[in-house]
Amino acid sequence: AGASDGLGAAFAEGLAERGVNVVLLARRQAALDQVAAEIESRTSAQTRTLAIDLAQPGGAAAIAEATADLEIGVLVYCAGADPNYQPFLANPIAAAETMVQRNCMVPMQLCHHFAPAMVQRGSGGIVIFGSGAGLAGGANMVAYGASKAFDMVFAEALWSELHDKGVDVLGLILGKTDTPALRQLEHSRGQISSPDDVPPGAAAVDDVIAEAFENLTNGPTRFVGDAMRAA
Repeated sequence: AGASDGLGAAFAEGLAERGVNVVLLARRQAALDQVAAEIESRTSAQTRTLAIDLAQPGGAAAIAEATADLEIGVLVYCAGADPNYQPFLANPIAAAETMVQRNCMVPMQLCHHFAPAMVQRGSGGIVIFGSGAGLAGGANMVAYGASKAFDMVFAEALWSELHDKGVDVLGLILGKTDTPALRQLEHSRGQISSPDDVPPGAAAVDDVIAEAFENLTNGPTRFVGDAMRAA
């Protein structure tokens, strides 16, 4: 999930390079088609695309239905959500509810759907992308930070139940990462002069993905990057 660009697309490409067929999921069909074409042009992996808005109710059920004919061996949840950077009371409650739907409800629902078959096979993997914003509450990211705290604890708890059943669960805690979304955000806020510039202090996507693959079996939690581990 979250495979249209940035970390999600890079992780999907990494799986494909390792011989794993991938289901690419995000909201934008055109972006998914582009990622799928690039993967199929460079690897032997097969792809399937699903354009689903995970902020809307029913997203997880739609994914389950669309993949009913597949054996899902690895579930990667990297669906992004704009932290918004506004006071909690400055927005309607629907904004926070949407955040919780995308960041908490859907990954929980998908894990509950796909993990039983992994347990039955005695093999599988679940990767949930988290954020350093979930380590402590902060102003202007109230719902976002809380949702990322949920993701971290959920991954840790799920690991405690599944790791001895052959299913690896890994919660990745990321710091500032050089994604297209971050570039657009910092450019809109005047922090970088162009969306083509690398945000200061941001980790490279390739480095983050390489570290993630190196630690797939080292759950339940991995703080990604030297800056995060030193914090």
